[in-house]
Amino acid sequence: MSIINKAAAIGGGVIGAGWVARLLLNGIDVSIFDPDPEASRKVSEVMKGARRAYKQMVPGGLPKEGKLTFAKTIAEAVADADFIQESVPERLDLKHRVLAEIDTHAPANAIVGSSTSGIKPTDMQVAMKKHPERLVVGHPFNPVYLLPLVEIVGGEQTFPEAIEVAREIYASIGMKPVVIRKEIEAFVGDRLLEAAWREALWLIKDGICTVEELDDIMRYGFGLRWAQMGMFQVYRVAGGEAGMRHFMAQFGPCLKWPWTKLMDVPEFNDELVDLIATQSDDQAHGLSIRELEKIRDDNLVAIMDALSKQNKGKGWGAGALHKDYTRQLAKLAAKKPTASKAAEKAKAAKPVKKAEKPKKKKKG
Repeated sequence: MSIINKAAAIGGGVIGAGWVARLLLNGIDVSIFDPDPEASRKVSEVMKGARRAYKQMVPGGLPKEGKLTFAKTIAEAVADADFIQESVPERLDLKHRVLAEIDTHAPANAIVGSSTSGIKPTDMQVAMKKHPERLVVGHPFNPVYLLPLVEIVGGEQTFPEAIEVAREIYASIGMKPVVIRKEIEAFVGDRLLEAAWREALWLIKDGICTVEELDDIMRYGFGLRWAQMGMFQVYRVAGGEAGMRHFMAQFGPCLKWPWTKLMDVPEFNDELVDLIATQSDDQAHGLSIRELEKIRDDNLVAIMDALSKQNKGKGWGAGALHKDYTRQLAKLAAKKPTASKAAEKAKAAKPVKKAEKPKKKKKG
């Protein structure tokens, strides 16, 4: 059951529209602001795909969809919102302007999540003069309405209470929140992706394989293992009966071998862009982006549904969460829930006072 009464989305691109879809399909009203004149059409396209995917997930019927309102200003969008998700482009100056305006007009108790894929929250909080303590990074993965992971990162001024409330909020809409223990650029997910992406660019540039062949190696091989266990548990199993210690002892020395170019970056010139773009066009075999999105969504729903039946019906990994989430949606569809205790508590809560800095002891 969601603890959000009203949400606001600032930015309606691929990620912002994905947040809107997840929120609306959980029965939550959303007010969105995006200056792009095409924003309404783009969000509508994403909603079509999301509705289609959710009907496969919950064939018995979905909750009553939340109401979507397009606001003319940020101030209008965030008014009365208790949860705000910012998803504007990755420019710090733009983040500063937008977050400053959100901070000025949003209710004091509203949690503000940023979809940034790499900017540290501390660097964004400097623009928030009223309540920087309520900002967290809430970094999702595309498509937001299907992939459950959200990385939560607090900044130097973020209060622990804000992180806990954000965790509850994201979990209430079927997500898997993971709180990152230390604030670093690009967090965890994108750092792993960046490492793979760098190596992939070299493999294509050097003519070792094509983009399609590289993708086949991932999707027919270790990608399947990662989808249900992740890296470390897969390697634990690979260590045999002796487990992770044996795996580390056996394959640890390989880390010194010159297998990768992770610290080097190929020159990102027109030649490399043309090479990859041309191979990517060939790989698509004429399918449009919207057609590829449908295939992607169908595959994700099928994989999570299959995982939900594993572990003697309890579900495994993302499948266990998927099982709980589809049950939650079915219950919401069957009966309109009353406001939860968590929602009432959040609504009645007063702004958290900023912690006082400890006084320095005088030197004697």
